[in-house]
Amino acid sequence: MTGHDFDAVVGGAGGAGATAALAIAEAGGSVLLVDHLPSFRRGCNTYMSTSMIPAAGTRWQRAEGIDDEPAVFYDDIMRKTKGSAYPVLARALTDVGPELVEWLADVQGLPLELATDFNYPGHSRFRCHTLRERSGKALHGHLMARVDAEERITVAVPMELRSVEIGADGAVTGATIASPTGDEEAVSCPTVVLGTGGFGGNHHLVQELIPEIAGALYFGSEGCKGTMLRVADAIGADTGYLDAYQGHGSVATPHSIMVTWATVMHGGMLVNQSGHRFGNETVGYSEYAREVLKQPGGVAWVVIDTRIDGLCRAFADYSDLVDHDGIKWCDSVDDAARWIGADAHVLSDTLATPHNVATGHPDAFGRTFWEAEVQPPFGVIKVTGALFHTQGGLLTDADGAVLKHGTVIPGLFAAGGAAAGISGHGPDGYIAGNGLLAALGLGYRAGRAVNRVRAGVA
Repeated sequence: MTGHDFDAVVGGAGGAGATAALAIAEAGGSVLLVDHLPSFRRGCNTYMSTSMIPAAGTRWQRAEGIDDEPAVFYDDIMRKTKGSAYPVLARALTDVGPELVEWLADVQGLPLELATDFNYPGHSRFRCHTLRERSGKALHGHLMARVDAEERITVAVPMELRSVEIGADGAVTGATIASPTGDEEAVSCPTVVLGTGGFGGNHHLVQELIPEIAGALYFGSEGCKGTMLRVADAIGADTGYLDAYQGHGSVATPHSIMVTWATVMHGGMLVNQSGHRFGNETVGYSEYAREVLKQPGGVAWVVIDTRIDGLCRAFADYSDLVDHDGIKWCDSVDDAARWIGADAHVLSDTLATPHNVATGHPDAFGRTFWEAEVQPPFGVIKVTGALFHTQGGLLTDADGAVLKHGTVIPGLFAAGGAAAGISGHGPDGYIAGNGLLAALGLGYRAGRAVNRVRAGVA
C-alpha cells in the first residue's frame, strides 16, 4: 500500500505467523515477519507439536470412505467442552478446515496424509491430517522454507513486536518493534497480525491465571511470554478464556520427551507408584496432566507392550524416546513392579483390567475402549504431567480480527496462542489438534481477511 513501509507486520514466526504471512504475500501483500527468539525455527510451539491438523470433510477423508463434515466436528468440540467453547471461532475454524488443508497441500506443497491408525479422544472421526514424520519440526520447517522463498516477506529476527499503534479513528497505523538491545523502530502499516503465542512461558501469569497447573513442567516455547496481554492492556482489547490450557499427561522424565497418547489409545495404561490406575486415560491427554500431577511425586508410569511399541514408531518423538533409552523393558509383571516400586500382585491385577472388563462395558473409571490386553514383555515409561500451551487470549471475530468492547479494531488480528482458542475453560475441552487448527486456521483466515481489505472487498 502506498505510503506505508509494509502492508502488514506479523509478530511471531511460528505456525500462526508463518501462515498469515504466506497468505498475505500470496495475494501480493508485503509483510514484515518478526520474532524475538533467535531460536524460533527450532523452539516455537508448532515445532514442538506432532503436526496433527484436524479438518472435517476433506478429500483425504473421502478417499478413505470417511463420512465427515464441519458440523460434525463442531458438535465434537461442543461435546468435549460441554458447550463452553467460543462458538464464533469454533464454527469458523471447523468451516475453514477443508480449505486450509487443501491450501497447505496444493499451494504450499505440504505432503499431508490422513492419520487412520488410531483416533484421538474427542474426535468422532479420523480427521487429523499430518505429515509422514508426524513431527512439528517437519511442519514448521516446511512453512519457513516457503517463507524464505517468498520475496514479499521480510524476516527480521531477533526482533520483538513491542506495541501496536492506533490512530485517532481507532484503526491500526503501525507497530513498534525492538531489538534485543532495546533499540526501537516505528514501522508504518495498516495491518498487524499477532501470532506471538500464549503466556505459558510467563510463570507469573500462569500462577495468576491458571494456578492449578503453575507448578507443572512447562513443555512449550520459551517465547510465549504473554505479549498479546500486554498489547491488550495498552489498547483496551477484549480477552477471554484465560483459564484454558493444553496439558499433557505423559512427558517422559527425566528425558523431557513427549510420549504420544497413541500408547494409550492402542491399549496402554498409566499406573501410579502403588501399581494402580487412577482414572480413565481415554478421556484425553490434556486433562490427564492434572491427574498425573496428583499422584505421589507427581509421576506415573505408562505401561505398553511390543505391539504398541511397533505401532508408535511412526511418531518422531516416540522414536526419539527409544533412542534415548526412555523405555524400560521388563520380561514379567514382577520385573515391571520392581522397576516401578509397586506390589507385583497389585500391578498384575491392574494389567488384567482389559481382560476382566466385558466388551463395551466401562471399568471402574469409565474406560470402555481397550484395543488389546498388554502382554509381556512390558515397556515401562516414567512420566509426569506438563503444561504445553495456554488456550486463552484476545477475543476475535471469525477472521481473527481483534475486538474492543465487542467491536472490531480495524487492522488488528490475532491467531494461534495469542487469540482465545476453542477449548472452552480449563484443560478438559482440548481435542488433539486444537492448537494447530487455531494457529494455522486463524492465521489463514486472518491473511485472507487482510487480502479482502487490500482488494477493497468488504
